[in-house]
Amino acid sequence: MDIVKELVEVCRHGELLGQITAREIKSRYKQSVLGYLWVIVNPLFQMLVMSFAFSVVLKIPTNASENIPYSIFLYVALLPWTLFANSLASASNSLVGNSSLITKIYFPRTILVISTVIAKVVDFFYASTILIIYLVVLRIPINLNVLWVIPIFIIQMIFTLGLSFFLAAANLLYRDIQYLLGLVLMLWMYLTPVIYPADIVPEKLRFIYQLNPMSVIINAYRQTILGGGMPNLTSLGIGVLVSIVTLLIGLKYFKIKEKIFADNI
Repeated sequence: MDIVKELVEVCRHGELLGQITAREIKSRYKQSVLGYLWVIVNPLFQMLVMSFAFSVVLKIPTNASENIPYSIFLYVALLPWTLFANSLASASNSLVGNSSLITKIYFPRTILVISTVIAKVVDFFYASTILIIYLVVLRIPINLNVLWVIPIFIIQMIFTLGLSFFLAAANLLYRDIQYLLGLVLMLWMYLTPVIYPADIVPEKLRFIYQLNPMSVIINAYRQTILGGGMPNLTSLGIGVLVSIVTLLIGLKYFKIKEKIFADNI
């Protein structure tokens, strides 16, 4: 299988992956005053502004049964969504931004995509410290079901990598992709229960949300972190299937187009 061969090849170049990832992380805020604090400040202020707009002004409910502050309800979804959106945006430019490496030396080109996603995962973990503080301050009860966050996160990464491989290759060949992506992500966010609970989606439309892996993933995060229960295993199973198919298709497209990368730089 292509995915197994590629995984072996990436592991063989693990040191290079580490170096490119470290460069990606260090260079991002190299000349800024706050440095890596921006990783925490950006989602925090985004959460505060959106909380005011959607909770105070529009008065969107958090859940049909739980009295959860809207700010933490939003932040639990905003963190994985930001990871997803930022990963795709960075990955789409990963080949274009490293064109000199592609034309000079041989290495698995997928490393360039994977390194950008890993860098965003590091951002995600830093930003998650605010969520942990929130949970402690608001005394949100946590039980062992929170461990479901680990497989949910893995599913999200599988889906994100699949799309990242596809977008990186497509953007190198068609530069319009990077401009179209911003619009697609904005529309996608509103079609995903980030700022509103899945409960308020009409029953006849919920099948659409089940086919959207990010809807399933974000709802699962809320069910396990805020609800203290297990995620909907049926929906999560559909999410797993769609994510794996996305990874296989994305990697296949990337490997097919890899032969002409140098000709399109």
